This record gives sequence, structure tokens and C-alpha cells, in this order.
Amino acid sequence: MIRQQQYAIVPNIRTPLPGPNATQLIHMDEQYLSPSYTRVYPLVVKRGKGAAIEDVDGNIFLDFTAGIAVCSTGHCHPCVVSAIQRQAAELIHMSGTDFYYAPQRDLAVKLAHIAPGKSPKKVFFSNSGAEAVEAAFKLARYHTKRSHMISFFGGFHGRTMGALSLTGSKVIQRRGFSPLVPNVIHLPYGHQDGISIETHLTNLFRRTVSPDDVAGIIVEPIQGEGGYIVPPAEFLFQIKETCEKHGILLIADEVQSGMGRTGKMFAIEHWGIEPDIICLAKGVASGMPLGAIVAKADVMDWPRGSHASTFGGNPIACAAALETIRLLEEELMVNAADVGTHLIDELFKLKSRHRMISDVRGIGLMVGMELRDPKTGEPTSKEREDLIQRCFQHGLLLLGCGESTVRFCPPLVITREDVKTAVNIVSSMLTEMEAELEPELHSSVNG
Repeated sequence: MIRQQQYAIVPNIRTPLPGPNATQLIHMDEQYLSPSYTRVYPLVVKRGKGAAIEDVDGNIFLDFTAGIAVCSTGHCHPCVVSAIQRQAAELIHMSGTDFYYAPQRDLAVKLAHIAPGKSPKKVFFSNSGAEAVEAAFKLARYHTKRSHMISFFGGFHGRTMGALSLTGSKVIQRRGFSPLVPNVIHLPYGHQDGISIETHLTNLFRRTVSPDDVAGIIVEPIQGEGGYIVPPAEFLFQIKETCEKHGILLIADEVQSGMGRTGKMFAIEHWGIEPDIICLAKGVASGMPLGAIVAKADVMDWPRGSHASTFGGNPIACAAALETIRLLEEELMVNAADVGTHLIDELFKLKSRHRMISDVRGIGLMVGMELRDPKTGEPTSKEREDLIQRCFQHGLLLLGCGESTVRFCPPLVITREDVKTAVNIVSSMLTEMEAELEPELHSSVNG
């Protein structure tokens, strides 16, 4: 069974939100934790099981965030928990940078074998997606002996200095941290400006930088924080052709789109493309801190001591990842494809009934629903945030992305019944919001 029953009713809201225990914890949290954290709503988590979250006041939520696309096998999957417990009783840490141990080797073998393409692969382990991107950035420069990188507007690759230099998502993420790593160029993603990436690259190489100076092009096969945007079919093919023509490395950042979320292990498999380097994290270990890059063996040619990580490839995280991949291959990727298609279909039905929805897009369980201002027809972050807050109050956990998109990135264990529950809550909240806007809409039409 994919879903193990853990709560009789999901969601089940028993107190005003936040409840008294949550309010107390939040008050102390705000005194001691960094103000840079972006808490979306006052959720104070106590435990999680499957696709459900329980807060410190006993309220039960249906989770369509998966800890920001991390808990791919659901919260505390019993098989993953058992793998963690077994490994913790045997070896917690010995640093794979300096020593050898089986879980790191076994996971490297598995990732090398499941990565797309027939080329032999090698793996470097990190603790996070940002660290994976940093490693890919460094490897690309080392291997090619070139300095420039090409990234995309809307792309999010992390917040460490190199990864932040590649990120083109929000000004707040970059403001005040200059100078960043130089020689990074951003281009529009997915033909959003009506011009092909092939034309953008041709103009760039003619006017700004020689392709012989470009080490890599880093791209999300499906853009995550930028709005869950699925690019046109030719977009990634044209990037791949450009890379092959000029000896540029193609780096696929699969930190959010990988590990079965789109119904395939890696999103780029939908296009049949083999990248030179793949960046992984988030769902790879079902909540344990682990990132990785999987590169063609002839690309990963940096020497001993040139890059390392004390905790990357920690034995417990590797054990969790091996069990995660087993579950993905056994049933969860198939479930993501099936339930994801059902979710998209249900959201399209919702779109036909609610004028605030301007678009539904995605693959598998990486789905975005874009909202618009019903008065102007323009994308709206205000109504998006309002919808997310209302859904929270009714027990559904959602997050935003892009300018005006609600993202649906639930654990890959969700069922069609979970989708029905979530869509009904969203529909009810949209109906409520549209009813409140009705006088304004009539006023604007009559005016």
C-alpha cells in the first residue's frame, strides 16, 4: 500500500490558528532565530506521517508542500525510518572525504546507474542543493578551463555565493550581497519573451561573450521557484545543441524536479537528453540532508583535494537515499505520474469554474496553478497569498512560486482521495474570494 493510514480525518482543525502552543513557540522563535527565514504561515509542526502534518496543538493538515518538495516518500515513511535507525546504530559519521564506507559507495553506484544517458558517471556528495550547484559550478570551470556561466531569469539555484550568482529569481535574494561571482549571464527562460533560446544564444555569442569562454549552461528542466514553468519542447533541445556545438557543459539542476516528482526519476528524461552534470538534492533522501552531482566520468576530472565535503554523503543520509530510491522505483514514480495527471485534470476543471485561475501547468506532481486579478486580468501575488492563507486556515498546506503561482508539490504517496480533498478546499476558498470581490467587479464594469 502506498498510503499507510495514520489519522482518521485529514485535515482536522481543532483550534484557531495558530493555537495556544503554536503561539507560544512562535513568540520565542522570533526572539532567537534569524529574521531572514520566510515563514509563510504560523504552522508549528510536531509530527508528520505520510501526507499529513500534525501541529503542536493537535491540528491535522493535508500537506501539499512535502517540506518544499523534499519528503518524496511522505513524512516518516516506515521503510525510510527503519533504514535510518539501522544505519544510526552502526555508523553515524566517518567523513567520506577521507575514508571509505559502503552506504556512500552503494548510493554512488545507484545514482550513476539511474542517471540518464549511456555515458559512465561519477558522483560527488554534498549536504544540500546549493552545495551541489556550487560543486557543479566549480567542476564546469575546472574541466573546461573557461570562466563564464549562463543561467536563466526566474531560476533558483541556492543562496550560497556561487549558487546565488546563478540565481535570477527575486531581488531580495541578491540585494546587499554584492559583489557576487563574476561572469554569470542570465537569459529569458522558455521563450517567455517570444524569442527562441537559440536566437538569444546567437546574439549573446555575437555581441557579448565568445562561446569559447563559456564553461556551462545551468538550467532547470522545469523551472521551480520561478513558477513551475514547463518549457516548450524545443527549448532544452536547442540548449543541448548549442552546448555540443561549442564544447559547453549542460548542467541540469534537478534539485526540485528530480527523484520521481515528475513521474520519471529525472525531469530531463521527458526530453530524452543526457546532461553533462546533474545537480540533485531535496527529494533524494526523504528529508535527510543530502545533495549530489552526477557527472559524466570524463567530465569529473578534478584532482584529489580540489573539492570535498566533511558531511556530504553521510552514512545515515545515504541509507535513507537508497531506501528512497527503492520505493520510488517500486511504486512511487508510477503513483506520481498517475495521481499527478489526475491532479492536473482536476485543476483544469477548477479553471473552467473560477475566473481567477489563468493557467494550470506541470508534469507529474510538480504542478503550478497561476492566479490573475479578476478585475485587470494581470498576474497577482496578492490574491495568491490570500488563497494560500485561507487554505491553511482550512487545513491544506500550499506554497507559492513565481509571481502569482500556487505550487502543488505533495509527497509522492498522495492518493486521488487526497487530491479530491485538496481541490475541494481550493475551490471553496476561490468561491469565497470571488464572492467578496463581486461588488468591486460590478463596480469596475459599471464604471
